[in-house]
Amino acid sequence: MRKFLFLAAALLLSLLCSNAENYPYRSDCLWVTVPDHPDWLYKTGENATVEVQFLKYGIPRDGTLEYEIATDMLEADRKGSVELKGGKAVIKVGTSRKPGFRDVRMNVTVDGVKYSHHVKVGFGADKIEPYTREPSDFQEFWKSTVDQARRFPLTYSMEPAPEYSTPQIDAYLVRLYVDGSRSVFAYLFFPSNAPKGGCPVVLCPPGAGIKTIKEPLRHSYYAENGCVRMEMEIHGLDPRISPEEFAQISTAFNARENGYLTNGVENRDRYYMKHVYVALVRALDLLTSLPEWDGRNVVVQGGSQGGALSLVAAGLDSRVTQCIVNHPALADMAAYREKGRTGGYPHLNRIPGLLDNPDVVETLAYYDVVNFARHISARTLMTWGYNDDTCPPTTSYAVWNVLTCPKESHITPINEHWTSDATERSHCEWMLRNLDR
Repeated sequence: MRKFLFLAAALLLSLLCSNAENYPYRSDCLWVTVPDHPDWLYKTGENATVEVQFLKYGIPRDGTLEYEIATDMLEADRKGSVELKGGKAVIKVGTSRKPGFRDVRMNVTVDGVKYSHHVKVGFGADKIEPYTREPSDFQEFWKSTVDQARRFPLTYSMEPAPEYSTPQIDAYLVRLYVDGSRSVFAYLFFPSNAPKGGCPVVLCPPGAGIKTIKEPLRHSYYAENGCVRMEMEIHGLDPRISPEEFAQISTAFNARENGYLTNGVENRDRYYMKHVYVALVRALDLLTSLPEWDGRNVVVQGGSQGGALSLVAAGLDSRVTQCIVNHPALADMAAYREKGRTGGYPHLNRIPGLLDNPDVVETLAYYDVVNFARHISARTLMTWGYNDDTCPPTTSYAVWNVLTCPKESHITPINEHWTSDATERSHCEWMLRNLDR
């Protein structure tokens, strides 16, 4: 396993030039947080300290820095304050006796304005184990589910999408029927003059939400490097409808109490995500039916919910040869049931009483990413950051630690819920290096 660590000092210049959450574009203020272990990781029982710098207009500023310390995503259990002198202070984080991450949340008031930041450090991260256990009939359930969907013949329509075609890429809008009642849409990108039997295929599932397929050409370099790439959505909504219509649909059908990620969650057969997971396999059925497919390489790639769905696809379908994932969602979702445990997005503990329902917990086990990760055989590259409060590092490690396939990690500790364009491009380069020629 090769591990690439991108630390705060090395990233500072590039982050200042991007619209990253840690160092917002055109912000007057800059926080720099430097743990005393360069990889931000400690053994359980080992003490951590963090040096903090605060600058406004590039000038170090003094003031009272208030902080609280908490287990990843949970309520604070310690509070304190230190004085910034010359814009610098040191916070004694302490330790953790159990594997996990501790979050140092800070704020300082300067010129009458309150500024906030945070940094997470890990303890015994390689020992983090998921709360979620695999149901005894997990594989049987999913095999039966996929087999039933495949009784419906592979059916889809495909029309040119000239608005996304370039001299190097031919774009099409696809409507793929998952079964007899549901469908999903996708943009399909071919290299121009793609040779028959010459192209790896790449499936990219979407991030969370009800929205159009975001920036379909953002990853155009996959097709420009000879791959057939599918950018899909999961709700059966034509991506060409207006942003206003998507917003109306999302407002009506995707509030926290009635969102698609909780729709039918009391029953494994009626849960909304069932047809979504099946759609991943049907999308791979489509891609591997194309005459342009090289007959060998099947890649899944995505971030957040898209990362989760990539892991699901790789766990469900043995045809997948590479799995490339950023900070996966839907991981160890029921972990919040245990006091002091960190769970993953969509953080169902925020819906009062939901995780107290044993039927919900039973259903989640059939859909939790950690249980699919256990069955992945494809070569896997996984990227995550430690400051992420959407898909926290605790649950990323819960996934990482159960993977038994060939795997590599690209860890960017300072990242919150984002990846840089450079990291995204490096994923394509990694894929190209590892193709089965």
